[in-house]
Amino acid sequence: QVQLVESGGGLVQAGGSLRLSCVASGRTFSGYSMGWFRQAPGKARESVAAIGWNSGYTYYTDSVKARFTISRDNAKNTVFLQMNTLKPEDTAVYYCAADPRGRVRTMDYWGKGTLVTVSS
Repeated sequence: QVQLVESGGGLVQAGGSLRLSCVASGRTFSGYSMGWFRQAPGKARESVAAIGWNSGYTYYTDSVKARFTISRDNAKNTVFLQMNTLKPEDTAVYYCAADPRGRVRTMDYWGKGTLVTVSS
């Protein structure tokens, strides 16, 4: 059974940084894309960033481009999201996800989420 466990969320002031990590387990993740999604209170979940199996492609939603960086370590089945210059509107629960078909905007497997709160 696939398990995705996020860590690294917390409270940070606007302009600060956080690094989220997600460790995947339960199967071989060869070929899987991985990504980060977020859901703010009262809003729909949105795709934030995604990365292909060999890091050959990345995707970022417009609002985080030049501020967030996604990366992965396949040897450790881990994906990271470095978040810089955080804004209050980045406040949300951030979910790690993985997809065997390499998709970016929708994925099959999900973690339980980690809360990121950015104070103004």
